[in-house]
Amino acid sequence: MTAAADLVLRNGEVHTLGDPDETYDALAVRDGRVVQLANDYDVGFLVGTGTEVVDLDGRVVLPGFVDAHTHMEMVGRYGVHADLRGASSPEEVTERLRERAAETDDEWVLGFGYDESAWGGEDLRQSDLDAVSEDRPVAAVREDMHTATVNAVVLNEYGDELPDSDVVGDGRIVEDAVEVVHDAGDAGPEETKSLLRAAQREANENGVTAVHDMVRQSHSPRAFRELDRAGELSVRVRLNYWSDHLDALVETGLRTNHGSGMVEVGGVKTFTDGSLGGHTAKLSEPYADAPEETGQWVVGPDELADLVARADDAGLQVTAHAIGDEAIDAVLDAYEDCADAGASRHRIEHVELASDDAIERMSDLGVVASMQPNFLKWAGSEGLYEDRLGTERREASNRFPAYREAGVPLAFGSDCMPLDPLLGVHCAVNPPTEAQELSVTDALRAYTSGGAYAGFREDEQGVLEDGALADLVVLGESPWESPGEIRDIDVAATVVDGDVVYTAD
Repeated sequence: MTAAADLVLRNGEVHTLGDPDETYDALAVRDGRVVQLANDYDVGFLVGTGTEVVDLDGRVVLPGFVDAHTHMEMVGRYGVHADLRGASSPEEVTERLRERAAETDDEWVLGFGYDESAWGGEDLRQSDLDAVSEDRPVAAVREDMHTATVNAVVLNEYGDELPDSDVVGDGRIVEDAVEVVHDAGDAGPEETKSLLRAAQREANENGVTAVHDMVRQSHSPRAFRELDRAGELSVRVRLNYWSDHLDALVETGLRTNHGSGMVEVGGVKTFTDGSLGGHTAKLSEPYADAPEETGQWVVGPDELADLVARADDAGLQVTAHAIGDEAIDAVLDAYEDCADAGASRHRIEHVELASDDAIERMSDLGVVASMQPNFLKWAGSEGLYEDRLGTERREASNRFPAYREAGVPLAFGSDCMPLDPLLGVHCAVNPPTEAQELSVTDALRAYTSGGAYAGFREDEQGVLEDGALADLVVLGESPWESPGEIRDIDVAATVVDGDVVYTAD
């Protein structure tokens, strides 16, 4: 006799997102796995006295979203420090920081997530942060985390720790100089747990069931494992350690995919260049609004090649940040020297300005394109990318269809700008140019099975089928029926490992 299901979702529109994308009325879950996809009548035979039955009332069920590039501790910081996301002006940033200063006795006053590109050209300046405090260090970190603005106290007290080349004037600092701010916000083990609990709540509220977390000099790996042992995790975590931890990973024998069903080792994260917002992404041609600048190396080609070789030899996947075309080419040069970059599923994070030749090389090598479709919010004709790159390069950025057509594995993530897959899907379906446009199905697959493949879990994650992990998201409306309004669709419920971890009611 077939055992009863633990959970049954019925009276809905269940999309497998497989190839082809099949739809069903209902599904059943037992022991954290999908055990049946069928019509309401057939699934009803698995309902027992202990079965939780959810009437979907026509709602849409998809595989849970896999955010292939995020920073969970940073997501949690928004709830602890000043949340600068959505601030509409420098004045509003100043006000939010003042509110934070009034409620804390911490030495530093910190805020995270501002985006000056939405302010009509007005920038955040040192004077805006001097107005918050003249005796406490104050810092606002830009959404991309490569740029910050600080007050005079920071420059006076910490100036010796800031590389001259990364202090660009009027309180703005970039790249390595920003580390002094990140160090100020470092959390201890227990505070880190609190940050991660807040972050996973936000993830579940947005239908995210798995994350590939980029961690550096943080208690997050320990905290995630302790939360896992305590049964408190409601999101699957793949840990990508910064390259300065490579020696420790090798010495302790950690390898890619080691871990439990909830927390596992991803690979080694490295930078090559910086960001377009900070003029530090490495370009082959100068910036449109800074003709003397082509960006900078954070990790140069020779150092990068050595790091990739060491990580690859140790059985570790590499996730290399590269935005500018010159940086992307340098990563591919390093991957070409690997024994089998495709088998290792080495990745390029962001890979925004890849040339046709680079995309073809990625296809030949089997390199994963880990991209952030929400970055298209800067790619309109009057946006940040137009300022930095000019029209031709702006329109050639983030060409998602080109990767798909070339057979490059495409995995979507948010980089926590913000952690919102439906916003990312919306941007990919409704982009500024046709060369960036994906169908609803392809965009959803990049945010589900794409991330699963990048994390070596495509056999059980990212597609709904018998035996798959019961990681699901329930949407209030169909993205296929309202493609122009996907970002406004509500997440009605999220299921992880067969447990309902979030409901909107």
